[in-house]
Amino acid sequence: MSVNRVTLLGNVGKSPEIRDGAGGAKFATFSLATTDRAYTKKDGTQVPERTEWHNIVANGRIVETIQRYVTAGTKLYIEGKLRTRKYTARDNTERTVTEIYLDNMELLGGKPQEQSNPNVPFANLQRSQQNPGGYWGQSDNIPF
Repeated sequence: MSVNRVTLLGNVGKSPEIRDGAGGAKFATFSLATTDRAYTKKDGTQVPERTEWHNIVANGRIVETIQRYVTAGTKLYIEGKLRTRKYTARDNTERTVTEIYLDNMELLGGKPQEQSNPNVPFANLQRSQQNPGGYWGQSDNIPF
């Protein structure tokens, strides 16, 4: 048995990019910053604040909510799975990227100013169950 579970509480770095994938599916990608506070050890050594940036990927119904309500600076609580993939960059070098594939998300910091579709809740959102096997389908091909 194994567990692949990531839980993060942080702020969105820049507004999400929304892309169309195969079959009309939409995907959202954005960065999320989490920060460890600065502190002083017992011996007087100061440890500076440290910010980590996480690449977030989402698909399914939750993308509609991300598109409407998530912008740079939005505070989010997210749960997901950690995935690493390789790709070939434009300069023909092979690169590796680690991403969090979003399962659940909660918007924090108050209710959004305008909720244009009352049928889409803005808190405790979960990935669509229409594709429970994964985000990209059986082949795991990245749509962008």
